[in-house]
Amino acid sequence: MDKATYKIAVIPGDGTGPEVVREGLKVMTAASEKYNFKFETTTFDFGGDRYLRTGETLPDSAVEELKKFDAIYLGAIGHPDVKPGILERGILLKLRFTLDQYINLRPVKLYPGVDTPLKDKRPEDIDFVVVRENTEGLYAGAGGVLKKGTPDEVATQESINTRKGVERCIRFAYNYCRKRNRKKTLTLCGKTNVLTYAFDLWERTFHEVGAEYPDIKRDYAHVDAICMWMVKNPEWFDVIVTDNMFGDIITDLGAMIQGGMGIAAGGNINPEGVSMFEPIGGSAPKYTGKNMINPLAAICAGAMLLETLGETEAAQKIEDSVATVCSRHLKSLAAGKMGYTTTEVGDLVVANLP
Repeated sequence: MDKATYKIAVIPGDGTGPEVVREGLKVMTAASEKYNFKFETTTFDFGGDRYLRTGETLPDSAVEELKKFDAIYLGAIGHPDVKPGILERGILLKLRFTLDQYINLRPVKLYPGVDTPLKDKRPEDIDFVVVRENTEGLYAGAGGVLKKGTPDEVATQESINTRKGVERCIRFAYNYCRKRNRKKTLTLCGKTNVLTYAFDLWERTFHEVGAEYPDIKRDYAHVDAICMWMVKNPEWFDVIVTDNMFGDIITDLGAMIQGGMGIAAGGNINPEGVSMFEPIGGSAPKYTGKNMINPLAAICAGAMLLETLGETEAAQKIEDSVATVCSRHLKSLAAGKMGYTTTEVGDLVVANLP
């Protein structure tokens, strides 16, 4: 019996985004042929070039159109000729908020053969996942400025945390921890000693929901301690759940201990709607068109996309191939130092699909 055909929206974006997306789609196509599923893509040109040409970031009509897809595959957003914040708020945050992608999912996994700056740590020591709340907190945009540009200027930025938003994030994290079935430990990352209002809500919800998951061990650490232990003892962690701001910070630390941005992939998840997957390293404009950027993060993001669609075998096989390529072929994950071009790395992943 033929499987359904998935509809995937592709936003190659800026800089090296189109180059890494090309390799990700190459690998996904090979996987679809090998593991019996189909997908169709529609490409959208949202990004810096379109903004500079038209003054438009992401029209409301495009959001409605994107809701009709099964998933979104994003290359990168960020253009050197566009003021920081315009594209990020106008495209990335708008997509996350309007599509209610309330989970940011970030695996932190060290592959064999990849160097980590952490002394004596091995792949079995660095293998955890961060579940970040993705639509509330300090990024909700609440606040304002009074008497701007004067000595009496006041700026406020409010962290918005709702019971609904916190609970659905925490519940997702418990379910993910159970499904992952590794150490069955969920760690809440917060700052209960200072942010007493917001993280009182987080902590109470964490324990109330946790009572429904007696098989999952509960743990807590302040965000500063999390940063310390991620460096000193990353093997302690299984799944970490946290708010938008802290999640944004600790996942970049996670990317570094897993070997760098070249291998770090993420998903913006709406479990009941349309999710979006991307490499987290940005557009890297200085490498644009040089065929030297590392595409593995985009390839891993493609694997995350397939897993979310239910194609778990294909997703696992892509991850297995990435591990093989890292351990047997690449000299480095850094652009221009891999020993292969961007295109050749994509070809290697295809060739090593089990």
